[in-house]
Amino acid sequence: MVEFSVQGMSCGHCVRTIAEAVRRVDPGAETRVDLSAGAVSIDSGVDASQLRQAIEGAGYSVTAKIA
Repeated sequence: MVEFSVQGMSCGHCVRTIAEAVRRVDPGAETRVDLSAGAVSIDSGVDASQLRQAIEGAGYSVTAKIA
């Protein structure tokens, strides 16, 4: 599992957009978004850098990878 700190998320549309972006990279990925914490957790076998690029490509700012 990888967890990112993501800025710019505020609603259900943001959650869907991020989940769809991650699924384009890994269709089997499980994505959880915590809007209040600004965190995205992803269960995936894909490299974290590819997941980060997918989220950034959807228009969100990934500020950190949370250990």
